[in-house]
Amino acid sequence: MTILRSPRLADGTARGIPDATVARLPVYLRALNALADQGVLSCASGELAEQAGVNPAKLRKDLSYLGSYGTRGVGYDVEYLRYQIAREMGQTQDWDVVIVGVGNLGSALSAYQGFSTRGIRVAALVDADPARVGAEVSGIVVSPVDQLGAIVAERRISIGVIATPGEAAQEVADRLVAAGITSILNFAPALVQVPEGVDVRKVDLSIELQILAYHEQRKTSRDATGKEVGV
Repeated sequence: MTILRSPRLADGTARGIPDATVARLPVYLRALNALADQGVLSCASGELAEQAGVNPAKLRKDLSYLGSYGTRGVGYDVEYLRYQIAREMGQTQDWDVVIVGVGNLGSALSAYQGFSTRGIRVAALVDADPARVGAEVSGIVVSPVDQLGAIVAERRISIGVIATPGEAAQEVADRLVAAGITSILNFAPALVQVPEGVDVRKVDLSIELQILAYHEQRKTSRDATGKEVGV
């Protein structure tokens, strides 16, 4: 999960970054972290592109939206570039998150250790089920959904995660928006409508698995010559 801070032009206005580039920035950061762990101090665009699984031209274009951080003939300073990407993605500060829905998925998300290394901190857990309210999950006491507004205001939370069944997703999204949340990560198997100014990212695991199943079906429908066989 990332919060991108748009770079500024000389006049102070925000410079837009294409969504496709935004989606690749975490991949570049992960590649840079791996290089740093190996003790690499600088790398060429080709080396970084190979680590990230993209072509060098695309990588250079993506990084050009952030500024000129490379040196011709030398490449990129690994530590400096990863700081710049982390800064643009909002990872040089902590972002508190509230998770709504503390079933199996919500509980698993609250326990995920990878958030803390990316500037994300699960600050609150909320559920509508009285049986879950008051229970402690990953060291956090589950609060009733009616307290969502107060929790968001008190802790200045701007990111909410929906981990509820699909039928409850829109109501939860409405509550999050009313509470002041401006970024939502939606794990529920449903689309939600939000007003302008609120960003929503949808994660649908079933769709991702169906896509993989499609590719598996294509593999198994080929004969030994590599030609696709009708099914």
